[in-house]
Amino acid sequence: MSVNAVVPAPGTPFVKRVEGLSGQKVLKCIQCGKCSAGCPAAFAMDFTPRQVMRALQLGLPSDELLGASTIWVCLFCQTCSVRCPMELDIAGVMEALRLVAIEDKHPAAQKNIALFHRLFLWGIARTGRLHEFGLGGMFNVRSRQPFLNVSHLPKMLFSRRLPVLPPWPWSKGAGEVRRIFRRVQAAQKASRGSHA
Repeated sequence: MSVNAVVPAPGTPFVKRVEGLSGQKVLKCIQCGKCSAGCPAAFAMDFTPRQVMRALQLGLPSDELLGASTIWVCLFCQTCSVRCPMELDIAGVMEALRLVAIEDKHPAAQKNIALFHRLFLWGIARTGRLHEFGLGGMFNVRSRQPFLNVSHLPKMLFSRRLPVLPPWPWSKGAGEVRRIFRRVQAAQKASRGSHA
């Protein structure tokens, strides 16, 4: 009888990189499961937040986490971070994993999820808030699926849950949102320059 055992390796370069980007020490996680119990997107994840933290603690191969849909499905709502008794920013760890996946050009588990993520952020940066109709249209065009979810459109338009026009004038605070995005982009460029 053979037994497959996982030998913990928490100090791998991958784990150190995630800890450096997130500012969190994954070994502090006590595996209580409060993060996963409160996560509104856990049902759609292949690894729950608790499992992600455990995988990092064990030093599992980076391909498993970077190839998971979890890091893209995470809503960054901070529920996991608020519920953590060890005060770990688990959402920050998820974001760090997402950044590593982008930097390493690791393919996402679900087709076009990275495209959706980029378009979502582009829309927020442009208008200061989300315009669902525009996001859906852009995603359908860019993903070459022009009729994706079109059957839901009449009901959503009729119930007035999907405004056709973008917020105009741009939402209050849109200028501040753009400034935040510019500061983040400048920090990312500086970070890439220091790692080169």
